[in-house]
Amino acid sequence: MVSEFSLHTSGGDMTAYLFHPESSSGPLPGVVVVHDAIGLSDDTKDICQRVADQGYVVVAPDLFSRGGDSRIGKMRCVRRVFKDLIARRGQAVDDLLAAREFLLQRDDCTGAVGIVGFCMGGGFALVMAPKGFDASAPFYGVVPKGLHEALDGACPVVASFGKRDPLLPRGEKRLVKALEAHGVEYDVKTYPGVGHSFVNKLDYGPATPLLKVTGFHYGAEAADDAWKRVFAFFDKHLSV
Repeated sequence: MVSEFSLHTSGGDMTAYLFHPESSSGPLPGVVVVHDAIGLSDDTKDICQRVADQGYVVVAPDLFSRGGDSRIGKMRCVRRVFKDLIARRGQAVDDLLAAREFLLQRDDCTGAVGIVGFCMGGGFALVMAPKGFDASAPFYGVVPKGLHEALDGACPVVASFGKRDPLLPRGEKRLVKALEAHGVEYDVKTYPGVGHSFVNKLDYGPATPLLKVTGFHYGAEAADDAWKRVFAFFDKHLSV
């Protein structure tokens, strides 16, 4: 079940979506889902419902919603969000903290909140790991600069990469090194045969065949295994 609402943040209201499992009893752990650079697509919403159906209250803020309907406004908003990701602070970070606070204030949330993100959103899942979340699940997350500093005080992390990802060479090794340096509990895996966006069922239009060759495509077997790992990890760290 999904509903659109206005999320109150330090920068004003923004569009967000709330997902519940079809049937549930009692308060549930919460999860914030962060979309990729394409935006909060129907595919991301399907993923949010998949997470909710595992027994979570899910919030997905649209980080690009402040750009309005114009192309120029959207582009400016995208650039600002990426700037905040690189800086590890700013309005986008505040927006994700507001999404977490929204869950914490709900009677149907237990008070344990995880975060999931894809590509750009995966980068934010790493950036937010030390900021009060209880578990973080970046999928092919953009590894931020100053990774060692960024993960100081991080919550447990379950991360997934694709071996054929042209954007994140050595992503697993860099992340594991930083997590181990801080003593963070982790489950990090790189899947052979798939690349970037392997859990996203996205249609890139005429560019789809070329992008598949270069490592941008859905991989059902790897995606299913990655989600099993994430849900097992969340069951452990988000249970109260």
